[in-house]
Amino acid sequence: MTVNRMILNETSYFGKGAITNIVPEIKKRRYKKVVVVTDKGLIDFKVAAKVTDLLDEATISYTIYDGIVPNPTVQNVKDGVAFVKASNAEAIIAIGGGSPIDTAKAIGIILTNPEFSDVLSLEGTAATQNPSLPILAIPTTSGTAAEVTINYVITDEKSHRKFVCVDPNDIPLVAFIDSDMMMGMPKSLAASTGMDAMTHAIEGFITKGAWELTDMLHLKAIEIIGRSLRDSVNEQQAAREEMALGQYIAGMGFSNVGLGLVHGMAHPLSAWYNIPHGVACAALLPTVMKFNKDFTGEKYREIGKALQIDGIDTMSIEEARTAACTAIDQLSKDVGIPATISELGVKSEDIAKIAEDAFKDVCTPGNPRDASVSEIIELYQSLM
Repeated sequence: MTVNRMILNETSYFGKGAITNIVPEIKKRRYKKVVVVTDKGLIDFKVAAKVTDLLDEATISYTIYDGIVPNPTVQNVKDGVAFVKASNAEAIIAIGGGSPIDTAKAIGIILTNPEFSDVLSLEGTAATQNPSLPILAIPTTSGTAAEVTINYVITDEKSHRKFVCVDPNDIPLVAFIDSDMMMGMPKSLAASTGMDAMTHAIEGFITKGAWELTDMLHLKAIEIIGRSLRDSVNEQQAAREEMALGQYIAGMGFSNVGLGLVHGMAHPLSAWYNIPHGVACAALLPTVMKFNKDFTGEKYREIGKALQIDGIDTMSIEEARTAACTAIDQLSKDVGIPATISELGVKSEDIAKIAEDAFKDVCTPGNPRDASVSEIIELYQSLM
């Protein structure tokens, strides 16, 4: 008998204005001092101020650590640990996309499990004993779902390698999914993070660990993202609110069953070339879907139904699989994702080493079709 596990965060607020609940949550939990973990861009563009203004009005004591970088590094985490430790904060408010929230997770875990202060030992499923310092997560992009997952990704800058950490102790305590926080996204960021969310939903649906409860979540996420991503990229608030929900639902699923080869191949691209994670996933998704299609049973037909592809019910299995791949390929093109990885700066001479890293990535074994290093090399080369 198979036993399946589901881990979700304790509380989430959804909808325009959801962040107004942050002060009541802080007061209810009796936190006297918090630290805001974010990046300089969100400070400069006054996005983080939407939250800190609420803290100011409520006279809640806080300090700001805004040193987060895209694809956060081991040193980034260590610097954050030192900052938060010195602040004597009782909780972390993480504001941003995947980078600030992932970094906050690593910081929070190390503060309560100092034996992992080297950061590198957190890779995989580290045996941490204590829950993270409490994290209140506020996403500003519609893609990573870091606010509801037990995963985070850190870059080892010395080896140019991204590593995934999977730890139930790191999940944020409270999440605030507020479209007002996402309206500042430029079109390119809305596109790449949205396609990252679609990748989560599709890979979570076809991964080897998928089961009925996560299938339900992933299909609903595919439906929501499929109908709203184009309008979200065109800065329609209702669509951004839908995307915020869709990416969260996908996170509820994949956090518990894992992902696949798209993420396995995307992680080294980001580590080697500092390509934004969502862009790397989006560029890879249509090609890897085609690679997997003969190993997915009827699941591509279900994806096609969620995407509302005309006539999908009466198609042959091969036609349905092709139609699903074509629909995702078209969505990617419609929102402006680069068609080749050479456009992202990938060099042919690096592919063999990148493929080795992808083969070893923690996400790759979940792929429905086993892939050898040589097959991964071919997939990369086909996208050059």
